[in-house]
Formats: sequence, C-alpha cells, structure tokens
Amino acid sequence: MMTTIFRTWFAAALAVSLAAAAGAAKADEWKFAIEEISGSVQDAYAQEFKRLVEEKSGGDITVTVYPYGTLGTSADLTELVTQGAIQFANASPGHLGTLVQEIQVFSVPYLLSQSNEANKAVLTESATIYEQLGKDFEEKDLKLLTMYPEGEMVWTTNKEIRSPADFDGFKMRTMVSPMLVAAYESFGASPTPMPYGEVYGGLQLKAIDGQVNPIFAIEEMKFYEVSDYMIWAGQQQFTTTVVTNADWYAADLSDEQRTLLDSVIAELNDYIFKVQQQYNEERLEKIKKAKPELKMIRLSEEERAAFKEASMEARKKFVEMTGESGQKILDQLESEIQAAEKNASK
Repeated sequence: MMTTIFRTWFAAALAVSLAAAAGAAKADEWKFAIEEISGSVQDAYAQEFKRLVEEKSGGDITVTVYPYGTLGTSADLTELVTQGAIQFANASPGHLGTLVQEIQVFSVPYLLSQSNEANKAVLTESATIYEQLGKDFEEKDLKLLTMYPEGEMVWTTNKEIRSPADFDGFKMRTMVSPMLVAAYESFGASPTPMPYGEVYGGLQLKAIDGQVNPIFAIEEMKFYEVSDYMIWAGQQQFTTTVVTNADWYAADLSDEQRTLLDSVIAELNDYIFKVQQQYNEERLEKIKKAKPELKMIRLSEEERAAFKEASMEARKKFVEMTGESGQKILDQLESEIQAAEKNASK
C-alpha cells in the first residue's frame, strides 16, 4: 500500500516539475523515457527517433531521452505519459497489463512466430493491435504508436532445463505481471516477480534460480556471470510498445508535427527489426568470449513441443482474466500471425 502511495506521489511530483521545466516550450522539446539502460535496443530506437525528429523538424523540435531509472519505474513512466509530463515512453506488455489487460496476450507463450518477417508485419500493421487494442489504450489516455520485438526470450539458469518436470521447485524471475506468472506456472516453475534492477543480485544470492530476457539484456546486465546455462526454448519474443499521451497527439500537435511523428514511427519499423537482430547476435558473441564455460542449449522440436503443450494452461488463464474480449483478440492475432507466416514464406 505504501509503495503504491509513494509511486503515485512520486509520479505526480515529477509530473509537476517536468511540466514546469518545459513551460511554454513544451511543444519544442519531446521527452522520451525508456525501460532500459543506454546502449540497449530501446535506447537505439529512442536515439534514432531523436535524430530523425530533430532532422525532419529542422531543429524546431529537440528530443531528450531518459534511460532506465532516470524517471522511476516502468509504471511511473506510463503514468507520466498519461499525465502529459513526458511525451513518449516504452512500455512492455508485462507492465501495461495493469492498465490494459488484453495487451498481456503478448506474454502468452508460443504465440508469436519464429519468423521475424511475420512478426514485423503483425506488430506494425495488425488491425487487432492498432484498432481494437488501440481503443482500449485511448480509454487510459494513451496512444499506441507502435510495437516491436527486442529478441527471443532466453532462459539463464543454474541447472539444465529440458522439460517441464525440470522446472519443479525452480524459482524463475518474472516481471510483476499476472500473465507471466501464469505462463511459468504452466511450465511447472515457481515464478518469482522481482524488479529488473535486483535480478543480478537475486541470481548471485540464490534468491532466484533463473531469469528470462533477450540476449542483449543478458549481456548488458551481466546475468550470464551468475548463471550456468543459457537455454533457447522458443517460447516468446520480448516485445515493447511506444506510447504517447492520447490528448497531446490528437489536440496539442499541429497537423505538420503529427505528420512528422507518424513518418518517423513508420521509418523506424525497418530500422529496429534489423538493429535488434544485430544487437542480439553481437551480444551473444560477447557472452561466449566472456564466459566460454557457460553451457548453451537449444531445445529440440520435441522438447519445445512439451513446453508448448504445457503452456495451454496459460492460454486458459489469459481468457479467464480477460473474458470474451481477450479470447477474440487471441483468436484474431493467431489468424493474423498465420497469414503473415504464409506471406513471409512466399
């Protein structure tokens, strides 16, 4: 209770100070807060966003990027956007689920494709995401601008995991997300929500037995240093959204600024898909060089199938949480993904 009160107070106080600092020039400075540290995939996106906006506006608009921890937690960032104190933020579905429950569909295991091209088509063009879910976002004073993946979620663990039975009694760190908790319960693990900044210490002190993140995050946060295994199970791509304040987008921007913003978001779609792949490939090589004794396991199709079958319980949980609207979104997304996979294979 005290944590919630403090967070609300902190976000409100920060909103006042940021708004005061912006003053009359708020239209000329756009603030973009990310959930990750400098050098991350989100930072690459935000820095390219900054470059394009400043270039296309002829310097009339400047963009200030705030890395992880600068303005508070992920929940704080979203709240600051809804209050209009900052203009943009990355917000992962795991955190956004407290505002828009249905967005947790992207935490459902084995939903997205193993094809990056198929995922790109869905995450940037989906009517389910930008029309149906988009309306839910607007009810929370948020405008969903885009979604993109940051790479396959890989397990780092202190033991070999090849079947759901291997997860028995295993403390797996997750975000504070009901759907992610349900996902790892379905795999047979003991999900343990923990803030991102505490994960390294949790692994080091054996408070948790493993964690899951894209490769670039595993490298930059040094999680591999306190793990014995890296395991690819194909269960999930880590996705993030870019959100802005709905009223600011609709009413405060001029037509010219809105057109500029939309063009930058569209231009970044190709850029970030290539960058995230490059980052993850390069960071994996760094991990291999830094800790050659780290055991790396890619589960076979048969082994993955066992986890996929177990994850059906998580799908049921998603529908229980979200009702008919959630079932409809899940069904529509699966159809869109299947169609995108067919197009990508042509």
